[in-house]
Amino acid sequence: MKILVVDDHALVRAGLSQVLQGLDPAETTLVLEAPDCTSAFALAQSHPDLDLVLLDYHLPDMNGLAALAVFGDKHPELPVVILSGSANPSIAQRVLAQGAAGFITKSGLSEELLHALRQVLLGEVYLQPDFAAQHHAALQSNAGKAPIFTQRQQEVLQLLMAGHSNRDISESLSLSDETVKNHVSSILRGFGVKTRTQAALEAGRWGYDKPLSAVR
Repeated sequence: MKILVVDDHALVRAGLSQVLQGLDPAETTLVLEAPDCTSAFALAQSHPDLDLVLLDYHLPDMNGLAALAVFGDKHPELPVVILSGSANPSIAQRVLAQGAAGFITKSGLSEELLHALRQVLLGEVYLQPDFAAQHHAALQSNAGKAPIFTQRQQEVLQLLMAGHSNRDISESLSLSDETVKNHVSSILRGFGVKTRTQAALEAGRWGYDKPLSAVR
């Protein structure tokens, strides 16, 4: 497993690197460290096999929202979890809307962080319980109509929501990589989002996590 930790404080990076060794006792966890977004983007480019990014919201060269947009454009399948020194619900809602796979405050316990990251690695989106109710209410307040997808696009979407990569989807549905990529692009456009994580959130909101026959 390979994780990128982006934080401008060396002691924080070192502490997180140590905690992350307990993520999966059966597997070695390689932790890459970056003090700023410029270094982080370069590392992500040179390590296409990254499994996860832990990104501090407040960095000297770019804030978390701007950095998320870059990761979403260049590495749409790479889950990014935001770390923040402040327990701000509005920040949590904004980063999830931007496509973050999770939001965790630095005041939390190590076990909570590991629990959250295990969920994210399974393809889920993690939000601390204190913020979950507010985030759900914000989603419910958004008006609009569910996008309409073809049967095949719905099949791709459900596999995407389960955390499968394009390659996994290609093999599962016997489709070419290019066809899957086109379906994923259509899904992102349908929801009006930029990343797979955002698409999964919107899909859950509109009931696409149900069996295909029950989807609106």
